Amino acid sequence: MSFRLHKSNRSIKVLSTFWVLAMAFFAFPSLAEQKQTLGEWDVHYIVVNSTFFEPEVARQYGIQRSQFNALVNISVLDKETQKAQSVAITGQATNLIGNSKKLTFKEVKEGDAIYYLAQIPFRHKENYRFDIDVRHGNSSENLKFKHEFYVD
Repeated sequence: MSFRLHKSNRSIKVLSTFWVLAMAFFAFPSLAEQKQTLGEWDVHYIVVNSTFFEPEVARQYGIQRSQFNALVNISVLDKETQKAQSVAITGQATNLIGNSKKLTFKEVKEGDAIYYLAQIPFRHKENYRFDIDVRHGNSSENLKFKHEFYVD
């Protein structure tokens, strides 16, 4: 019985971490996330330090926790219906001296929500320009944004 309780608590902790991220993503737009309307999509994006996640949540989703590692989280919604879209996402991040890092996105489905997660290592106060391609069928859009990283 205690094993089931532990497993249940673990599942609750995993879900609560993603709910916190989702709430930050949508409930506090001016503080937590950015959004760009690209064609028929509303593209929401946020960059968070990987230490934001509890160790067991990070393990479950293959996230390397480190004060020098961040997670790029992108969600693509239909502009009219606001339903999550399953898309192909590729991209890269380039720092101010021109060093580029390829971003490898992993699709995560949580109920009706779809997130695309990519990890990126960084140094304190390092600035990156993100260039991300979003594709679905014949539609293709480009998301560009900048982010300055800080070590927790």
